[in-house]
Amino acid sequence: MFLEQVVPDFEAQSTQGPLKFYEWLGDSWCVIFSHPADFTPVCTTELGRIAVHFPEFQKRNCKLLAHSVDDVGKHVDWVNDIKSYCLDIPGDFPYPIIADPERNLAVQFGMIDAKQRNDAAVAQTVRALFIISPDKRLRLSMTYPASTGRNVDEILRCIDSLQLVDRIKIVATPANWTPGEKVMILPEVTDEEAEKMFPRGVDRVSMPSGINYVRTTTKYQ
Repeated sequence: MFLEQVVPDFEAQSTQGPLKFYEWLGDSWCVIFSHPADFTPVCTTELGRIAVHFPEFQKRNCKLLAHSVDDVGKHVDWVNDIKSYCLDIPGDFPYPIIADPERNLAVQFGMIDAKQRNDAAVAQTVRALFIISPDKRLRLSMTYPASTGRNVDEILRCIDSLQLVDRIKIVATPANWTPGEKVMILPEVTDEEAEKMFPRGVDRVSMPSGINYVRTTTKYQ
């Protein structure tokens, strides 16, 4: 899938029962994150830490949906392992893991090649992560190797950035940005427009090129 593409609706079985994606999503944001198989060590840590941070996703009106090509029975056993390993998960396991034994979703989301879907030796899904906005559009995707676990703080930071630029459409967030720090004003915005949008202050940076394109503000809250 490509950024800004509408994510198609789908139905799947999950650890929390049958799931119709559009109906389940409602007007929320969503993070879908995939795993090549159940009972894999790095993925176990990821699902556990994401579960621990579930309240932070709730604050951002963001639902969580894990994906693995194994069946629901294996998923349930895996959830029990995850809860045993991550003892700081509050209460019940908070989000569903969808089953995809036929690899239909894996193919639909571009996580495996359709020609390899029935070859167990190679048909393992990539470790993909998708952030989807309430209008069902893909807003961000990340792909991780099997050796590198996801960073939950980075996922939350990306959601914060996407939600901010949806609210204030003439800004972008710079490298290492976190909420409350300066944002960049888009180059297509004139100085006059920027002053009107941010009357409490716009900072300009003089560049050797003489081109006026680095402008920031912290006065956007």
